[in-house]
Amino acid sequence: MSAAHAWRQFGDGPLSRAASRVYILLVVELLLLLTTLPGLLPMLLLGRDPSNLPLVAVLLVPVGPAISAALYALRHQRPDLTDLRPAATFWRGYRANLSGVLRVWVPTLLWLTVLAVNLAYLGAVGLSGWWAVPLVLIGLGVTICAANALVITSLFDFRTRDVLRLAVHFLVRTPGVTVGNALLLAAAAGITAVFSEAVLAMLGSVAVLAFLRISDPMVHLVEKEFTG
Repeated sequence: MSAAHAWRQFGDGPLSRAASRVYILLVVELLLLLTTLPGLLPMLLLGRDPSNLPLVAVLLVPVGPAISAALYALRHQRPDLTDLRPAATFWRGYRANLSGVLRVWVPTLLWLTVLAVNLAYLGAVGLSGWWAVPLVLIGLGVTICAANALVITSLFDFRTRDVLRLAVHFLVRTPGVTVGNALLLAAAAGITAVFSEAVLAMLGSVAVLAFLRISDPMVHLVEKEFTG
């Protein structure tokens, strides 16, 4: 009993909690890389040409379920050294959320691809230069709405249409979440532009943790007002 009590004290200490969080992040990072590598590797070999945008969208399909599983794992894994199973939690979330996430993620990629292609070929499609501003704003709105939907469908069991309604609702209801996700998106775009997609992938678990922390106010409201 005394040994078990000592182990429990060790497992509850601040240093142990910090170590367990680092371990969880490392495991989630490895699983993120494992589940996204089939799409990310070919994408790294593509030139940054607008004609490759549809192919990039196809290669990004595995990213949505991977981020969803990482959100689920980081949300549900207790930072206790006596009960660390981030890999099992990741795979449980991946299997449970796969179909729901794809119903949100694939249409989002389709919308963003159409917007990006039109933005890249403004002149060719007969649009004036000022169209760039509304297209960028629409793309930003679609992305942030999809971010809300991704969190909701990863952590809760709602119908897809209800997920989308809640995602739009919380764009206005939780402005801090909206602004925070916009800043996180800008940071991710900046890292990709300055370095590469590979650097962003190596920071995947940290980025997902930041995404989850930013979304906490929305998650708490969903739990309080829309679950039993």
